[in-house]
Amino acid sequence: MRMRDTIIKPMHPEGRRFVAIFAAVTILLFLLWEPLGWIGTGLTVWCYYFFRDPERVTPARPGLVVSPADGIVSLIEPAVPPAELGMADTPLTRVSVFMSVFNGHINRSPVAGEVTAISYRPGKFFNASLDKASADNERNSLRIRMADGRDLAVVQIAGLVARRILCFVRPGDRLATGERFGLIRFGSRLDVYLPPGVAPLVGIGQTMVAGETILADLNATVPVQA
Repeated sequence: MRMRDTIIKPMHPEGRRFVAIFAAVTILLFLLWEPLGWIGTGLTVWCYYFFRDPERVTPARPGLVVSPADGIVSLIEPAVPPAELGMADTPLTRVSVFMSVFNGHINRSPVAGEVTAISYRPGKFFNASLDKASADNERNSLRIRMADGRDLAVVQIAGLVARRILCFVRPGDRLATGERFGLIRFGSRLDVYLPPGVAPLVGIGQTMVAGETILADLNATVPVQA
């Protein structure tokens, strides 16, 4: 890897118009007052990094669940998956990954499988780190059926400043582990509902890397702690 590759990351096409807007405003700020222009330059660079889309090396061993997002594990608790996905109404282990405005926001599939259901639901815009964000905020939910017949749910949740959730896939699409499936603009959260009996291998406060950090092992025999 070249040194510049550690600094200059590919940008998702969704970010091009936003970076262009930031850059245009920055030019105007320079014309008004140079110090403002330098502030605009910093914000333009931030916007570019927000939409960064680096390649990730996904663990190859079958049965691993990887993080769907860059960020911090904010919650691990039992919860019922969104009703609109048509899954059983029994609580599953939910792992929440909070993305700040400084994280990359490309969302990646936690497992390989077929997307059997997608449901968007409008809602509020509470801080995505709060527990009530899972129930009240705007969200887009995916149900993924794996080769062994088990289902996993992953939910995109809008945050305090997020105003648009993007989903790149449709029901019937097949995803590989770590494959890009969506994007949320400007601060948000991803919830993963693990299949029954699967325990998370991460802890609250742990830093996650989308498509790389192992979140759980579907083949593990360690029981979920009550």
